[in-house]
Amino acid sequence: MKHIFTHLLVLSYFLTFGKNDPTISGTVLDDQGQGIPYATILLQKSMDSSMVKADISDDHGDYIFLNVSAGNYFIEVSYIGFSSVQTEPFDFDGRGILNIPSITLKSQAEDLAEVVVKSSRPIVEVQPDKTVFNIDGSVNAEGNNALELLRKSPGVVVDNNENLILQGKNGVQVFIDGKKSPLSGDDLANYLKSMQSTEIDAIEIITNPSAKYDAEGNAGIINIRLKKNQNLGFNGSVSGGYRYAKNPKYNGSAAINYREKYFNTFGSYNVYSGDNSSNFFLYREQGGNIYDQNNEERFHHQNQSFRLGTDLFLDKKNTVGFLIDGTMNTSNSLSNSHTNISGLNDGIIDSFLLASNAMEGTRDNINFNLNYAYQGEHDKSLNFDLDYGLYRNNNSSYQPNQYLDADGKTVLFERTFKNVTPTDIDIYTAKLDYETNLAGGKLALGTKTSTVKTDNTFDNFDIIEGSPVKNADRSNVFAYSENVNAAYSSWQKKFNDKININIGVRVEHTHSMGDLTSTQNSANKVVERDYIDFFPSAGITWQSNQDNSWRLAYSRRIDRPSYQDLNPFELKLDELTFKRGNPFLSPQYSNSYALTHTYKYTLNSTLSYTIINDLFTEITDAVDDRTTTLTSVNLAQQTNLALSVSYPFNLTKWWNVYTTLTAYRIHNEANLEGKIIDLNANALNFYGQNTFLLPKGFKAELSGWYNAPSLWGNWVTNSQYDVSAGISKKFWNDAATIKISISDIFYTNGWGGESNFGNLYMRGGGNWESRQIRVNFSYLFGNKQVKAARSRQTGIEDEQNRVK
Repeated sequence: MKHIFTHLLVLSYFLTFGKNDPTISGTVLDDQGQGIPYATILLQKSMDSSMVKADISDDHGDYIFLNVSAGNYFIEVSYIGFSSVQTEPFDFDGRGILNIPSITLKSQAEDLAEVVVKSSRPIVEVQPDKTVFNIDGSVNAEGNNALELLRKSPGVVVDNNENLILQGKNGVQVFIDGKKSPLSGDDLANYLKSMQSTEIDAIEIITNPSAKYDAEGNAGIINIRLKKNQNLGFNGSVSGGYRYAKNPKYNGSAAINYREKYFNTFGSYNVYSGDNSSNFFLYREQGGNIYDQNNEERFHHQNQSFRLGTDLFLDKKNTVGFLIDGTMNTSNSLSNSHTNISGLNDGIIDSFLLASNAMEGTRDNINFNLNYAYQGEHDKSLNFDLDYGLYRNNNSSYQPNQYLDADGKTVLFERTFKNVTPTDIDIYTAKLDYETNLAGGKLALGTKTSTVKTDNTFDNFDIIEGSPVKNADRSNVFAYSENVNAAYSSWQKKFNDKININIGVRVEHTHSMGDLTSTQNSANKVVERDYIDFFPSAGITWQSNQDNSWRLAYSRRIDRPSYQDLNPFELKLDELTFKRGNPFLSPQYSNSYALTHTYKYTLNSTLSYTIINDLFTEITDAVDDRTTTLTSVNLAQQTNLALSVSYPFNLTKWWNVYTTLTAYRIHNEANLEGKIIDLNANALNFYGQNTFLLPKGFKAELSGWYNAPSLWGNWVTNSQYDVSAGISKKFWNDAATIKISISDIFYTNGWGGESNFGNLYMRGGGNWESRQIRVNFSYLFGNKQVKAARSRQTGIEDEQNRVK
């Protein structure tokens, strides 16, 4: 009777709510014809064996996959004590219900410990709304930090100042597990360097975000998805790595997970320690003189990070989660620069500037998160997040400057400075998201509020007779606060088998205040802004036939200046070259249009056009006849026309290839106090990844990327490219893995460029330890079976989506 009642409920659901849901269903039987409960069923694409959906059979062996897109699939079924079975590939048209013939498993006498359920993901997945770079499956990704991985990510460029550029556009927003990082500039680069590949599951590149996301980021969003152990029972992993270039580097990690029916507890710890070195040159013609500077820097970093969380499964619909994560970074560096100063007309050296900069710093961050998730019937869901993050940075520098006569020995004069620059950032956010079915489509509503407070102190000291004396005229305090309140609504509906639309709008109210306290005379010590903006987005998808689909999309977005770019403090390379923030920067706004074509779900081509008004970017400019500064300014406009093509394919069963190419035309224009910027560039980025499945369980990779000359502010940059290779082997019943790789084999990952702006001409270039040999070992321990899934009544995929 219970069995009949269950089927009646399922039938009632489909008759009432599921008439249009594309569904694949079936039953798993043992060799006696009885249904097998709690078997693992994977729906996989025939082309690359990538997992599409997963489910657990019910008490009678029945399984259901809902909302399945059209495609060619096969099903893999496994259960402890039985031999796994794969069906023959089959086509599904994405309509109605497809009933798969009953799948029968045969029992086996092998030891249960030898039965392992396997599924694999491609290294790069091209999805309709994003590109996913699966880090865990890549050999060449081992031993890298997050910033180095972004250099390898499709369509992403990391410039010489470690800023992120996506499809030729700046303004990239970085998210960690779906939450926006408040860091930018050097703070963001240092944070990404502290994050090791062993922590990262995948990098998602979203070039056209929906209204659900914050409106910031004209280039799009990069979401770094951290690993979450989904196995049941107790399990964990440990790993260690060694890298060597000019200096050694070490990293290690450990993770544990304990999951039962009503809760899941997880934790991880990562550590990195290493020395690095870099060098660069700057040549400039300014004020009738030539300044030819060479700089060498050596620095040491030690980074630690941790994550600890618990999810409580109150019932099948309600989950409460707690998460705390943080990083602790210490660093010290020493740079030495040598500048030849000569006349522009005769080229004769008349003096030298010898400068050094010894820096020490700590960067600590802790984040707290409380999450409630509700997953109801008929696709109703509610998600609520409360977050608090604190960042505490303490840095100091000691900088002597010594001028020598043309003989290189006689000291003309000396000046020595010391800076102490602590920064405190506190961030509070609350976010509510709700989704439900409406008018045959899906309605999403949400609201978010965030408050940011930053306190920045700049204490400058003159070193006089060996003792520090505070320079009140150069010392100041900059306090910045910002409150953003937002609400959004979006609606998506599939009208028939061919047309799917989504529309949305996000409204944001921003109030910010920057307050500079200084003894210097300044008419504008307080910069206050208050504004409301609307950010519409829309898209329409047309499935013209089984093999071809088209998507037209539009979005309006905003980029607010980073806290670091607003901070007016000076960071000196030497007393003639420094970097300074600009508290008067305005937000930049972009309007983006994109047309995407997808062929056979794999070959993706996108033509996009973006107009950015009040573009803010870093430029180099002359302060006087001798001094040069790097600062952020608003340009009048930037236009960007881009064509991106990506294609994953298999040359053979053992050779998989992924390629992506982005070609774009970029135009920067501005009139800054009579100094004209009018630059054009036709540029392209290429990324290619080859994976070779070799005999005896070996896997090899050969990857590379190329960036053509492009624009960066008022600079025209040189080309860059990188070729890396690696090999891996699993052993001890696939519990242990060793990976060996070499990056930037030809040592071509250096930067270079030139600028001609006003009365200042500059060219420069540099290198870092990009060519490295890496060795990494990892070991998995604990229960790797899926036996404990017996206690769950929902599919694996739903559980994964509920873990925050």
